Parts: sequence; C-alpha cells; structure tokens
Amino acid sequence: MPTTTPASDTDEDGIACCSFCFQPNTKVERLVAGPAVYVCNECVDLCCQVIAATPEGPATGARMMPWEHAQTVDAALAHLPNVARAQAQVEQALVGWVLRARQLGATWAQVGDALGITRQSAWERFAAEE
Repeated sequence: MPTTTPASDTDEDGIACCSFCFQPNTKVERLVAGPAVYVCNECVDLCCQVIAATPEGPATGARMMPWEHAQTVDAALAHLPNVARAQAQVEQALVGWVLRARQLGATWAQVGDALGITRQSAWERFAAEE
C-alpha cells in the first residue's frame, strides 16, 4: 500500500525524489511512495488535470511509447539524464528491499525467486551490499 511522507525542512537532501519531476521530498508538500517510485502532490495534481481534460471513451489512434514522440536528437537526448536518474533511484530502492528481506531472514534462493533470477545471480549482485 502506498504511503506518504511529509516534506521536512530539516533534511535538505531528502530521502527520495519524485519520479516524474525529481523534486526531493524536502521541496514538496507530500511524496507518495510506491514500489521504487515516488510521486509528489504537484505531479498528482497535474495528472488529475490531464485526466479531467481528456474526453471520455476509449483512446483513439496508435499508442506510442514516450520516446517515440521525440522528433529530434536533441529532444531524445534531453530525456536521458532524467531516465538515468530515475533508474538510479529504482536501483537504490531495489538494493534496499533486498537488504531488508535478508535482514528479515530471506535466503538468497528466495531473493532470486522473487526477482526471477538464480540464487547465485542474486548473491553475486547483492551480497557485497550487506
């Protein structure tokens, strides 16, 4: 179940940032946490506005992946830093969850099964983090 964390004026770096706009939890009113993703109240408000302005009924036309909308090299390159930052945040969350599972008694086989990889692969990827 998602949780929310209030913004804190005492922690300048924050503990997480919005996966959409990359503002840290210290710069927004609320940050809703999901499995390795976060969304701030400002992005939630923007999403609600977009949904409210969308006509009802099924979507028409071909659906495209977000990167397929880029029309120039510069437009595509402009997105790369944000995607890399989001990937780093997801990786940090994955390591955190694996370490917590291990602290709670999970075996490397259980971690591997949960991730769809072998016990050995799980151990090789995460053991150094313990």
